Amino acid sequence: MTRTGLWPRLRPYVAVDVPLLLCIGLLLATGLVTVYSAAADFPGRFAAQLRNVGIALGVLWLAANVPPRQLMRYAPAVYGIGVLLLLAVQFAGVSKKGATRWLSVGFDFQPSEIMKIAMPLMLAWFFHHYRGTPRVQAFAAAAVLLAIPVGLIMKQPDLGTALLVLAAGAYVIVLAGLSWRALLGLAVAGVAAIPLSWPLLHDYQRQRVLTLLHPEADPLGKGFQIKQAGIAIGAGGVSGKGWLEGTQGHLGFLPERSTDFIFSVFAEEFGLAGNIALLVLYFLLILRGLQITAQAATPFSRLLGGALTMILFTYAFINIGMVSGIFPVVGVPLPFISYGGTAMMTLGLGCGMLMAIRRETGALQRGRLG
Repeated sequence: MTRTGLWPRLRPYVAVDVPLLLCIGLLLATGLVTVYSAAADFPGRFAAQLRNVGIALGVLWLAANVPPRQLMRYAPAVYGIGVLLLLAVQFAGVSKKGATRWLSVGFDFQPSEIMKIAMPLMLAWFFHHYRGTPRVQAFAAAAVLLAIPVGLIMKQPDLGTALLVLAAGAYVIVLAGLSWRALLGLAVAGVAAIPLSWPLLHDYQRQRVLTLLHPEADPLGKGFQIKQAGIAIGAGGVSGKGWLEGTQGHLGFLPERSTDFIFSVFAEEFGLAGNIALLVLYFLLILRGLQITAQAATPFSRLLGGALTMILFTYAFINIGMVSGIFPVVGVPLPFISYGGTAMMTLGLGCGMLMAIRRETGALQRGRLG
């Protein structure tokens, strides 16, 4: 009689993917170390981030235990509720700092965050169920489904979240089989539309683009944050100044040092070596997500898994590019590193869904082998 260890017997019932969880755990640990340093003069922020991490891990585990077929069943309802909440923001939203993005239900929450997950869910459901629909009609309908929430989020205005929701939906459309010729045509049309879209931007959005192009024009005002972030990244050198030893962050030169600009604090304290290690972690996280996607059992799972994985890439790519002065400043956090609860839970939910997809694949494989 062959004896098996405890883990092989428990593994079919434990809804976690160990390689994915290991990458997430290392990123969360890195984030906690960095937030501790960046938020040293913000009492209670590190404790709040510990709570955020705990909640995100709980959300991840719950999502990992929901079979993808259940996710597919409720995808239209989740999308519909998200759109209704975005409409409610237009009529009864809470305004802060010149933007109306929140609803108050005893506490303030941002409905647009729901669409980061609801959008790929809905489009994956759509393409799974309408595989026989003529391609032009299918992609046109998908574009309408995507345009509705993106337009409502842009009206708040919230450019960063609108871009993330747009990217989440666009990834599903591309993975569903949009031709390269169509992609090239859309890219050309997008570039051609840039001059036409300039008058449609809000004043603060135009200012962010101008600040990216000429940060030295207002070095103590609009260009202050991006200039100081560049100084912090350069000051880290190869090996960094050491944990808790960064001057740009601890002397208050980086106003958003624990949230959107936390990468500059990390880069100053851990240097180029730390940056490379962080990028390797993100690479392994995304690679594992793509492996799960490639092995997925159904079209719905493949489309959803691919979109969720590429959302992780988009978060990291835009944030690091923004802090490095490559992109305009938008409100996109660094995944699992930046301080914040809503984005952390959204990321945990997405990664939990990836684990659910992996679990579904494993169950089907065991069924065939059995």
